Amino acid sequence: MEQPDVLEIAATWSFWDKPVPASVPRRVSTPAALRESLALVIQGVRRCGKSTLMRQLMDRYRLNPKHCLFVNLEDPRLANALTAETLESLVTAFRAKHPRVKRLVFFLDEIQAVTGWERWLRSQLDRPAGHVFVVSGSNASLLSGELGAMLTGRHLTVELYPFDLQELRTARPKATLEDFLRDGGFPEPLELPEGDMLRRQYFHDIVERDIRERLAARSSRPIRQVVQMAYEAAGSELSMRRVAAAVGIATDTAGSYLDACEAAYLLFQVPYFATSERKRAQRNRKVYPIDTGLRRVVITPGSADRGKSLECATQLVLRRRFGEVMYWRGDGGEVDFVVQEGRRVIPVQVTWDEPQPRHEQALASFYETFPHADEAWWVTAETFSELDAR
Repeated sequence: MEQPDVLEIAATWSFWDKPVPASVPRRVSTPAALRESLALVIQGVRRCGKSTLMRQLMDRYRLNPKHCLFVNLEDPRLANALTAETLESLVTAFRAKHPRVKRLVFFLDEIQAVTGWERWLRSQLDRPAGHVFVVSGSNASLLSGELGAMLTGRHLTVELYPFDLQELRTARPKATLEDFLRDGGFPEPLELPEGDMLRRQYFHDIVERDIRERLAARSSRPIRQVVQMAYEAAGSELSMRRVAAAVGIATDTAGSYLDACEAAYLLFQVPYFATSERKRAQRNRKVYPIDTGLRRVVITPGSADRGKSLECATQLVLRRRFGEVMYWRGDGGEVDFVVQEGRRVIPVQVTWDEPQPRHEQALASFYETFPHADEAWWVTAETFSELDAR
């Protein structure tokens, strides 16, 4: 591709001569400053708002839009040129356009589409030339394996999820908790009367483009079945043997499908809480969806209930704050979630209404095993907003 061609494509995505559209400010922490030697990597499920966050970074960091190049690397016009050479052409052409500008910022959206981008980016970071790179991707495996080693000490990662309740209420001030649990937080479907059609399309696209293609699976059908079973069982321990038997695939295959779904941010696996890694590995994991609205359109009609949806939403809030979320089960029952902050161990129980005796019994059993744990957090329909706003 010739340099004028890549700049022409970038011009349609950038804001050199047009205003940046208004959007709901995202409640996500970002580094205090952008640095030439560190790439900022934004990861998250497809269509959760990564491109919008990139645009908002211009305001957060007070950047001149004329000195910022945006490009979505899934643009069809780039389909036959998804190579490191194209990335190099973008940088070279934009630098030639602004030879005297000290710092140019490159926002490269959906970078996983480009073959060999990892080594190219490392080479750019190793020889800073007044260029800052912000890249996004729809798969957590972006920074695994070889890439993780290649960019060690050369990147900062921000994870972005669909809207939380506070962000939804910025977009729709009259939204209730029930609205949030029903519709979820994918931004665009919230604005459309046919939002469920778009949510189903999201599910199809994620399974097909971010999971099946990466696994080189011949069919997406068994992958969809695994996800549907996981979504149906949200909040319960999931047996890979039962899933595999129901779908008609090997247990290891079912596990690899679930891991790939987690890498694509379609769901999260919550392990058992124990001080021993061996004990954790012996227990099944619980599985939660990335979005309650997405879960609703995927599972069997009538299977959704508000208590389960509240638990799913709580898991996301805890994950945003603490990173890792676990659960615990003993003779007295189950503690929905266990999170850690430093040496603090915090049990969390979720119930739509008032706590029930079974919740108290499970906590009593938990404290017998972990007597130094903190006081439990109770999440109900009335207190969820307070947890979400922290």
